[in-house]
Amino acid sequence: MSQEGYQSPAVKTTADVSLNTLETQRSNPGKTPIQILHEYGTKTGNLPVYVMEKAEGEAHQPSFVFSVKIGDVGCTGQGPSKKAAKHLAAEAALNMLQIDAGTVNVPVKSESNGVAAETNNHPNSVGILQELALQRGWRLPEYTVVTEAGPPHKREFTVTCRMESLSEKAIGNSKKAAKKAAAEKMVAKLQSLSGCSEITWTPKPSVRFENLRNSSAEKMSLLRRNPLSIPNTDYIQMMLELSKEQGFEVTYFDIDELTVNGQYQCLAELSTSPVTVCHGTGISCSNAHNDAAHSALQYIKIMASIK
Repeated sequence: MSQEGYQSPAVKTTADVSLNTLETQRSNPGKTPIQILHEYGTKTGNLPVYVMEKAEGEAHQPSFVFSVKIGDVGCTGQGPSKKAAKHLAAEAALNMLQIDAGTVNVPVKSESNGVAAETNNHPNSVGILQELALQRGWRLPEYTVVTEAGPPHKREFTVTCRMESLSEKAIGNSKKAAKKAAAEKMVAKLQSLSGCSEITWTPKPSVRFENLRNSSAEKMSLLRRNPLSIPNTDYIQMMLELSKEQGFEVTYFDIDELTVNGQYQCLAELSTSPVTVCHGTGISCSNAHNDAAHSALQYIKIMASIK
């Protein structure tokens, strides 16, 4: 496809890009278009963002379309796998930006299990988490400004970074600084869970409601039979036992803001497919957690009973 053809995001065929990819990798051995585009994004301050636009075709011959946006440039790629489609989208963006792979000069990077990290003890943790998610097929990290306090000349922001079932919170004098600090804490947590600097931690696979519906395991059977209205029940423990049995994770997120009645608030997130999020309130944080677990159990009970 000619350069003139890139007036709008383009879908390139596998054949088109395979030749260009070979040329790109010859000029920069060992680096894929995704890695090269990421380095360009790191240098310019605009990291590429990938979105799966379409998945179709038969099981033996699937077709995926991914879009990538970097700055003001948007391109798409189509391929027989998610990875191939991402590579084709990145290749199209490199062509559109007229980037020669050999001219991308960014700080020397060390590779840690396929995840790039800058040297000089200043890792780009936000970029590391995004690239990690893209490489592993995880959900992209989510950043939420939880609180904003302080006088205009001395603002203080609290940002939460959520990645799969994990959550980290950090404070900064700007949203950007708080986001970066939260990302750094998340990278440190992932390394801690992995037991080394290389991030080898993997989230538990999500559990579909169809699986829960068809389950005849003990805890699920008890949930179907017994009422969820017995006073002083430890619903957190009940949820923990059910999640271990069924193979999903439960994460509780405290909400700093109290309700209008002065009660604590909490969200319980279940790594089901689709993800389940339930709200809870209480006179204490633990009571709010218990209420959120109760709501989640009620939801699972309903969903798991639908035939």
